[in-house]
Amino acid sequence: MKETVLVLGASAKPERFSFMAVRKLNAYGHKVVAVGNRKGMIDSTEILIEIPTKLTIDTVSLYLNPMRQEGYVNHLISLKPKRIIFNPGTENQAFLLLAQQNGIETVQDCTLVMLSSGTF
Repeated sequence: MKETVLVLGASAKPERFSFMAVRKLNAYGHKVVAVGNRKGMIDSTEILIEIPTKLTIDTVSLYLNPMRQEGYVNHLISLKPKRIIFNPGTENQAFLLLAQQNGIETVQDCTLVMLSSGTF
């Protein structure tokens, strides 16, 4: 099943895992919404600097450390995604528990590995 995936912490730098995730998600046919702290492009995917307000998201793939997540937590919860993937380095117990309390599945894994292994 193809999903709409919000990649939060997207970067136009090819060495960043968020860059690789956007590319791989696109290659697997998912619709990707990339949001980062600087505008840019990852192939044909525009990096936005704000999360669009009217958006239906299936999965959020986090690439922000817990301190940088703070300004997004309530907005992400209000989007009511089906799940949030906490990629390595983004683990945040308080956010994880809040998401679970709001009926959002939480996964502590790597989006890139999940796509490669078929567990996405």
